[in-house]
Amino acid sequence: MNTSTLVLEKKITKKTTRIKGSDAVLQCLIAEGVTTIFGYPGGAIMPIYDALYHYQDKLNHILTRHEQGAVHAAQGMARVTGKAGVCFATSGPGATNLITGIADAQIDSTPLVCITGQVPSHLLGTDAFQETDVMGISMPVTKWNYQVTRAEEIPYAIARAFYIANTGRPGPVLIDITKDAQFAEFDFTYDKCEKIRSYHPYPEALTSDLEAAANLINEAKKPYILVGQGVQLSGAENELMRFAEKTGIPMAATLMGLSGIPTSHPLYVGYLGMHGNYGPNIKTNECDVLIAIGMRFDDRVTGDLDRYAKQAKVIHIEIDPSEIDKNVKTDCSCL
Repeated sequence: MNTSTLVLEKKITKKTTRIKGSDAVLQCLIAEGVTTIFGYPGGAIMPIYDALYHYQDKLNHILTRHEQGAVHAAQGMARVTGKAGVCFATSGPGATNLITGIADAQIDSTPLVCITGQVPSHLLGTDAFQETDVMGISMPVTKWNYQVTRAEEIPYAIARAFYIANTGRPGPVLIDITKDAQFAEFDFTYDKCEKIRSYHPYPEALTSDLEAAANLINEAKKPYILVGQGVQLSGAENELMRFAEKTGIPMAATLMGLSGIPTSHPLYVGYLGMHGNYGPNIKTNECDVLIAIGMRFDDRVTGDLDRYAKQAKVIHIEIDPSEIDKNVKTDCSCL
């Protein structure tokens, strides 16, 4: 006799816990693997600082003497660990004191998650005590920013903040949380962000672009590799070395790219730019194919663009499409 088994599918609901927004911020950070926070407290972020007392076993807060010190310390942590550094500041002057470090992180592709307190949501736009438009101020120097006015938005904002800060070309993000959102209670759940529909951090290289680059390299008589920080950020040091050693192409490094290749390697010719070595800069204007990898052609490297590598075909390998053809026009680019 034939038998059949009836499989009953139970709807699995994720367990929720009702907590305050201030606790939710800290639980989100713990879920993202954060262990160290740098910051300086103030009235608008005090609910989060009060909640820190209950998470002393999981989160180490380092009190700085100024908010700018906090954001620069978070940058240092990010550089060392390769993961987003985290800092706290209050509203108004606390938030604006972060801007120098945020701008530095944006230029140097350093992942940061900056969390600032803000006046209660019903006071937004009234010029309340220590209210500043941190969204408008930080927008030009952040990869993404978001203002939370309801506690329920906290997990959404923080999950996306870490995903955006750490993926693609890394950079700083800022989450501004109103004081009433920190006090309010809600049913807390947290899911790490793994995809955002409108955000594509890893562009796919076209076969035609790769073939065009290979043809230029194969035909070159005096090719030259410029190594930027993108090599380290993408973990491509070994691939770069295999390529250089197979082809015998000499390499120079930008300031941010200095650790991408061993300085003792026979193919390494030195440090580029106005503060660099004479030889590497001269070679820039002698090569016939310039292969720039993970760099943005900063003016400290190029000098006068009207005279920079005019004799060379330029191949630019870069994850950020906005950097292609921004300063130096390329003959071939690979994302």
